[in-house]
Amino acid sequence: MQTELSKRLGIAHAIFGFTPFPAVAAAITRAGGLGVLGAVRYTAGEELARDLDWMQKHTDGLPYGLDVVMPAKKVEDVTETDVEAMIPEGHRRFVRDTLAKHGVPDLPEGEASGWRITGWMEQVARSQLDVAFDYPVRLLANALGSPPADVIERAHQHDILVAALAGSARHAGHHKDAGIDIVVAQGYEAGGHTGEIASMVLTPEVVRAVDPLPVLAAGGIGSGEQIAAGLALGAQGAWLGSIWLTTLEADLHSRKLTQKLLAAGSGDTVRSRALTGKPARQLRTEWTDAWEDAGSPGALPMPLQGLLVAEANSRIQQYEVEPLLGTPVGQIVGAMNSERSVQAVFDDLTRGFERAIDRVNRIAGRQ
Repeated sequence: MQTELSKRLGIAHAIFGFTPFPAVAAAITRAGGLGVLGAVRYTAGEELARDLDWMQKHTDGLPYGLDVVMPAKKVEDVTETDVEAMIPEGHRRFVRDTLAKHGVPDLPEGEASGWRITGWMEQVARSQLDVAFDYPVRLLANALGSPPADVIERAHQHDILVAALAGSARHAGHHKDAGIDIVVAQGYEAGGHTGEIASMVLTPEVVRAVDPLPVLAAGGIGSGEQIAAGLALGAQGAWLGSIWLTTLEADLHSRKLTQKLLAAGSGDTVRSRALTGKPARQLRTEWTDAWEDAGSPGALPMPLQGLLVAEANSRIQQYEVEPLLGTPVGQIVGAMNSERSVQAVFDDLTRGFERAIDRVNRIAGRQ
């Protein structure tokens, strides 16, 4: 499964696997793809350094990448406290009432809420990059579009390719103008933040818009046949995220959540602003339904919403409150019905890709 881009990066298969779990990212790299570690959950540089140290020891000298979340334009420094002060009391009350309705316990006294979505803040993302540039990272991806120009320049000085996600050809064109090396065309079906254009339409539009830059197809891809379709549409690789959530190496910290993912169908996701304030595809739950209800005050814009619900999400996850328990995941969740190792997933992907190529060759009369 080789393309010009995969050869340039020195990977055996043109599969780029995004994941928040270092063990999954390392396993993807060892299997022949490019594991891309999500950095948004790291609030301290030493935490990221610890996991990159671990990646170094478990990737056998093979390439891997990092995904950050930062705005394209430099903004004035703003602290988490500044942002917290902007959250209306009515929204805080709605969160408290929703949790009380479902009997969600408070966190133990003295225990701070877990992951807070602060990686979107420019100063946090820049501190992550200060750490990352000390490691042999081969790819830097940005989930909020093109990173600032000085970040792109700095990455290039370290011989790091820069990728940016796009949900439309117009956005992709902006990335090209900004000096990005790779565009990830992320379709509507994808988990997490997505636009409104399906992958089958989006991928060729982006390929045309940014030619000759390489494009990765993303969204609704969980089989080798779907990877082959993306390459047939002009992509030079596939960007996969959701499919790794139910691998044995993943660490969701919740058996109930894993079971919900395994049981979910492709129609059991929804694009909701409940998590971050921007439309993000995730499992549909009573929590996402509550934010769509007529009695809801409505989600706040990013980043206010993420900070508003941080403690609530920690409580829901810690106590595994099943009706409210969810996670970002794409429509491919309907095919994620068994727990397998990353290597087993890779084996299925490569076999499916070979089947698709054989099928096309037969149709074309080449076999």
